Amino acid sequence: MSAVITEQVPSADATSTEPATPGLRAGAFGHATSLTCRECGHELALGPHYACPECFGPLEIAYDFPAVTREQIEAGPANIWRYKALLPVPDDIEQSPNMEPGFTRLLKADNLARTLGIDNLWVKDDSTNPTNSFKDRVVACALSAATEFHAKVFACPSTGNLANAVAAAGARAGIKTVVFIPSNLEQPKQVNSAIFTESLVAVEGNYDDVNKLASEIAGEEDGWAFVNVNVRPYYAEGSKTLGYEIAEQLGWRLPDQIVIPVASGSQLTKVHKAFQELIKLGLVEDKPYKVYGAQATGCSPVSVAYKAGVDAIRPVKPDTIAKSLAIGNPADGIYVLDICRETGGAVED
Repeated sequence: MSAVITEQVPSADATSTEPATPGLRAGAFGHATSLTCRECGHELALGPHYACPECFGPLEIAYDFPAVTREQIEAGPANIWRYKALLPVPDDIEQSPNMEPGFTRLLKADNLARTLGIDNLWVKDDSTNPTNSFKDRVVACALSAATEFHAKVFACPSTGNLANAVAAAGARAGIKTVVFIPSNLEQPKQVNSAIFTESLVAVEGNYDDVNKLASEIAGEEDGWAFVNVNVRPYYAEGSKTLGYEIAEQLGWRLPDQIVIPVASGSQLTKVHKAFQELIKLGLVEDKPYKVYGAQATGCSPVSVAYKAGVDAIRPVKPDTIAKSLAIGNPADGIYVLDICRETGGAVED
């Protein structure tokens, strides 16, 4: 048995029958074809959209993937761009002033495996990314989208790790960055972000309060690309690279079980999406696997819903030292529940 643990994060008016956002160059989003509402199925043209204009449901990127082989992927660079054919990025992404995160180590944890009574246990170590977390993956995809949308400001609400990733990526690309954080965020994380941007805005309240403010600004200000708000569909796709890498590093096999920390829940849903895409493309064998979500006890609305056997997620006020997991109203919580239940996994705290 193999188990993998990974590290732990506006309205629209165009439809799929309308032209794409003006000014987009051909191939700006690779093989991505449209945005589709997860709830009602409504389609939108690719653009800086956050939610479905019909039901305000979250948007998912749809693709028309080309034939991709293991050999083509393995010949690519040792970072997330080896999977560029499966991401909403242009074919020339490697020539952009972007970060190059990914293809991080998959460590065999024999001592921990013995303690837990597991035959084979692997830990995905994303601490070796440019700013030491998986957020560099999602930010790289968000920056590509922001560039294609001619954004003048690259911004985010954050519990810490995302702020660091956005500030560093923006500095490298030469775009103005603004990051919004809870005022009680750990001082070391504030210092890390301040190294790369002078626009660090501390907001009274928790992450959900910060996110609300960011959403309001995104809806009012032109030229602002909030990575996890109005370019969230593109941003979230970066987490798929964790799933791609795990499968490739296991010898193009899927794990039997995978445990993923849950804050917003996006990472878990995208790793599952990555596994399904690899199966569809014939790059891995179609086999059962179980997905488990892990939450901090002081901020565990998804775990509470799972244990209660209900579908609704009741928001909570975070009370945990795990600030990076302190999202009391997780945007993808209901989808985490669906995936963990469908695969025979669980959500625990």
